[in-house]
Amino acid sequence: MIILSDETMAEGLAYLSARDADLARIVDQFGPPTLRRQPPGFATILQIILGQQVSRSAAAAMYNKLCAAIGPPQPAAFLTLDDEKLRSIGFSRQKTRYGRALATALVEERLDLDRLGRSDDDTVRAELTALPGIGAWSAEIYLLFALRRSDAWPASDLGVIVGAQKVKRLDDRPSKREMDAIAEEWRPWRGLATFLLWRGYQQT
Repeated sequence: MIILSDETMAEGLAYLSARDADLARIVDQFGPPTLRRQPPGFATILQIILGQQVSRSAAAAMYNKLCAAIGPPQPAAFLTLDDEKLRSIGFSRQKTRYGRALATALVEERLDLDRLGRSDDDTVRAELTALPGIGAWSAEIYLLFALRRSDAWPASDLGVIVGAQKVKRLDDRPSKREMDAIAEEWRPWRGLATFLLWRGYQQT
């Protein structure tokens, strides 16, 4: 597996540019993307859960309220919060259940994030998506932002889909199958291509 970094990015951009003229155009026009990074661990997965189907600003507001209540989130401290407190922070009933399931798995040592961070991409996907509320999108975002895996592929992300539509000059938004087909040539750098598609979504 390849870890995305400022040092490996040049190799990845050269690889993608040689195989896809549309991505090459984004690189030429806007330069290398900024790699968004978050530390591996419970707090980051919780932020990803909070970010499901809400704006980034709304998710950030909830996370800040959570930090005000218990400090930097740790599983055991999170489990001390009752339904009313979590509701006041902004947690829906579903996100309360998802957060508690994650925290409980960590407290009971059924999930080891340190070990998972050393595992291959498919193992990370399988173990995370086995938990309630962590689907393919959440697992891929964790792979991309926290573990910085070069081939993470959040194909269902709206920004990635619209970015692909713009960058590839498509009449309609591509389906999941079409997204996967487009990205096949980008392996093992689909994660880096994701940052380019986000750039294309924002800038084109």
